Amino acid sequence: MNWIILIGPIILGLCVVFGLFFKKLSIDREITRLNNLEDDVQKAKLKAKDITDKAEFDASAKSKEIELKTKEEIYHLKEEAEKEIKNSKNELLQRESRLIRKEETLDTKIEKLEGKTIEIEHTTELLEKKKDEIEQLKLKQENELERISGLSKNEAKDILIEKLKEDLVHETAVVIKEYESTMELEKERISKRILSTAISKAASEYVIDATVSVVNLPNDEMKGRIIGREGRNIRTIEALTGVDIIIDDTPEAVVLSSFDGVKREVARIAIERLITDGRIHPGKIEEIVNKAQKEIEKEIINAGEEAALEVGIPNIHPEVIKNLGRLKYRTSYGQNVLTHSIEVSKLASTLASELGGDVKLAKRAGLLHDIGKVLESEIEYSHALIGGEFLKKFGEKQEVINAVKAHHNEVEFETIEAVLVQAADAVSASRPGARRETLTSYLKRLKDLEEIANSFIGVESSYAIQAGREVRIVINPEDVSDDEAVKMARDVAKKVEETMQYPGQIKVTIVRETRAIDYAR
Repeated sequence: MNWIILIGPIILGLCVVFGLFFKKLSIDREITRLNNLEDDVQKAKLKAKDITDKAEFDASAKSKEIELKTKEEIYHLKEEAEKEIKNSKNELLQRESRLIRKEETLDTKIEKLEGKTIEIEHTTELLEKKKDEIEQLKLKQENELERISGLSKNEAKDILIEKLKEDLVHETAVVIKEYESTMELEKERISKRILSTAISKAASEYVIDATVSVVNLPNDEMKGRIIGREGRNIRTIEALTGVDIIIDDTPEAVVLSSFDGVKREVARIAIERLITDGRIHPGKIEEIVNKAQKEIEKEIINAGEEAALEVGIPNIHPEVIKNLGRLKYRTSYGQNVLTHSIEVSKLASTLASELGGDVKLAKRAGLLHDIGKVLESEIEYSHALIGGEFLKKFGEKQEVINAVKAHHNEVEFETIEAVLVQAADAVSASRPGARRETLTSYLKRLKDLEEIANSFIGVESSYAIQAGREVRIVINPEDVSDDEAVKMARDVAKKVEETMQYPGQIKVTIVRETRAIDYAR
C-alpha cells in the first residue's frame, strides 16, 4: 500500500515531465516553421527586386533603341529633303539656261526678220515701179488698138462677150438636147423609174429621235454627286461612254449629247442605274457602264433579228444582223434609220411586185441599203459605198451590193431592183412627216429656193411649192430664149445642189410663154 503511495507521485511527475518535453518540441517546430517562412519572404523580396531591376534595364534599353531609330529616320528624311532641294535647284538652273538660249535664238530670229522686212520693202518698191511701167505700156497698147479698130475698149468688150454668150448658150442647149435624145433610147427603164417615184407615199408612223437624251434626277443635289470631287465622276462617265454630259441650270435633269445613239443609250442606262444604286464613284461607274454595254449589245442583236423577221428575210450573217440592229440607235434628219430601212424594204418589194421584178432581191437590198451609216464614223467615205463593201465581205449577192452602192447614184445601176430601192428610199425620206424639220428651217429653205431662182437674169417671179420639193420659175420670153431656158434650169438645179441641204430631191421647172393679145372693137 505504501509503495503505491510512493509510485503515484513519481508517475505523476514523469507525466508532467513528458508533457513539458512534448510541449517544448511543439514550440521548437513552430519556431523552425516561422524561421522558414521568414526565409521564403526574404527570397521573394530578393526575386522581386531582381525582376524590377531587369524590367527597368529592359525599358531603358528599349527607350534608347527607339530614340536611335527616331534619330536615324529624322536623318534620312533630312537627307531626302536636301536631295530634293538640290534637284529642284538644278532643274531651275537648267530651265534658266534654256530660257537664256531661247532668248538668244529669238533675238537672232528678230534680227533676221528685220533684215527680211527691209528686203521685202525694197522688193515691193521695185514691183510697184514695174507695175506702173506695165500699166503705162498697157494703156499705150489699148490706145493704139482703139485707133486701129475705130472702137472703144468697152464697145469691143461688149461685142466679144455678146458673141461668146450666144455661142455658149446655143452649144449648151444642143448638148442638153443631145443628152435627152440619148436618154430616150432607154425609155423603158426611165418610165419604170418615173412610175416608181410616182407611187403613193407610205403612211407608216415614225418615232422621231434626237442627238440628245435627258436623264431626270430626283433632286438637284444629285448633279453634284454625278460631277464628283474635282469632277472625277463626270470625267469617268464621259471617258467610258464617249458621251458629253451637259449639266446646266435645268432643274432636276442632265443632258447627254452624242451623235452615236448606242453610246448615248449606254450612258443614259448607266446614269439612271447609278442614281438608283446611290453609290457613285469611278469603280462603280465602270462596273455599271460595262453591264449597260452588254445589255445594249443584246438589244442590238434582238433589234436586227426582229427587223429581218418583220420583212421576212432569212439567212443573214450574224455580223450583218448586229450592224443592222445598231441602226435602231441612229437617226437621219430625225428619222430612225432602222425603221426607215424596214419601210424601204417593204416599198421596194411592193414596187418590184407591181413591175414584175425580183421581190426577194428588192426586199433584201431595201433593208440593207443604209447599213453603211453604222460605219460612217469609222471610215470617212460615202455610206452607200461603205455599206456595199461591208456586205461583200459577208457573201451578199452582187445584185444586192450594187443596189446598196447605187442608191445615191455613186455607181451605175445594174438591175431594175436597184432603181426601185433608190425610188423607195426617196419616197420614204421625202414623204410628209418622215423627217423632222423646224418651222424656221422650213421657211428658210423656201425663201432660199426663191432667192436662188430670182438671182438669175430674166426671171419675173419664182414660187417654191410642194413643201419645198419643187421650184417653179416664170421667165420673161423676150429676155430668155428657149435654149437659154434649158440652160437656166440646169444652172438653177446646180446652184441649189451646191448651196443648200435638203432630203430627197428638188424639181426645177422653167415656165416660158409668149402671149399675143388684141381687142376687137
